Amino acid sequence: MKQQHSWEITGDFWKQAEPLIPRKDRDSRKTYRRKPGGGRPAMEPRKVLEAIFYVLRTGIQWKAIPKAFGAASSIHRYFRFWCEQGFFQALWITGLESYDEARGIDWTWLSADGCMSKAPLAQEAAGKNPTDRGKKRE
Repeated sequence: MKQQHSWEITGDFWKQAEPLIPRKDRDSRKTYRRKPGGGRPAMEPRKVLEAIFYVLRTGIQWKAIPKAFGAASSIHRYFRFWCEQGFFQALWITGLESYDEARGIDWTWLSADGCMSKAPLAQEAAGKNPTDRGKKRE
């Protein structure tokens, strides 16, 4: 299958991702009203992963997922479950290992990540907040 969009999954990628996908098992301590296999069938994991990649790639809201992918709430539920189970971290590690085998990663060179935040002592220099004008002070 040729990839046409950035969120579509190729066969080679799917071969690496499929074994990492966590499966939900029934809790043997609980009693269920339905028999195993009853109710709606589970969504195809490949289609769910494509929908998640679609959201992450396009930046749209979960509820705005096109109906062709399936129910947005179900896809978001899968996303949360897979995050809790460490699927995306395992997928990242697998990708790094594959890239390291193919091209090689220079593990001796590392870079620390930084962050941007407000200066904690800059409030005195900035003066009063303009949105607070007209508010009564204590």
